[in-house]
Amino acid sequence: MDFAEVVEFLEAHADPEYAKSMARYNIPTDNLLGISGPVVKELVGKVGRDHELALQLWEGPYRECRGLACRIAEPAKVTEELMEEWVARFDSWGICDVACGYLFIYTPFAWKKAIEWAGREEEFVRRSGFSMMASLAAADKEAEDKEFLRFLPLIKEYSGDERNFVKKAVNWALRQVGKRNPALNNAAIETAEEIIEIGTKSGRWIARDALRELRSEKVQKRLNISE
Repeated sequence: MDFAEVVEFLEAHADPEYAKSMARYNIPTDNLLGISGPVVKELVGKVGRDHELALQLWEGPYRECRGLACRIAEPAKVTEELMEEWVARFDSWGICDVACGYLFIYTPFAWKKAIEWAGREEEFVRRSGFSMMASLAAADKEAEDKEFLRFLPLIKEYSGDERNFVKKAVNWALRQVGKRNPALNNAAIETAEEIIEIGTKSGRWIARDALRELRSEKVQKRLNISE
């Protein structure tokens, strides 16, 4: 499929009511067609990986074009420059998490950008850093513990960021790191306890919410952690 055919397909499957409903999830609805997940999945299956088409779609007329671009771009062809160009235009948690979870974590720059972006002040750039951490913790089965231990001081440092989309990503990263194995579970729990001691409002929420999951019977049983 070429660019025109993809746009035509999206327009044919537009659902204005579904688009309006996205506002309740804090997704901007300007230029949003309202394309459901199953339709997006169907379209991705039709298109496959197509980097040049992804670059065209990123500049497309609808929000869904950007989400689709992140799903069909080729990680091996993604440069640091492209990552910076795209992250600078993130304006919702939706596009942020799709780009990080479907594309950026599979590039050679994933670990570097996770740390770098976490330290940036822009709301969705910082969220992208922690979204990358969470996605790497879930997806990279071969990574060593030491790589994830590097994330914990950043999680602690930025736990005081009160911005909703940032604190939820910090919490997400902490939980995902702590669910990888017993050693990281213990390290994440220690980090959460330290965050509580700092005493910020957002930090207390991040840590207490994470501790409920990390200490839960379900997680402890899955990790084979005995009392």
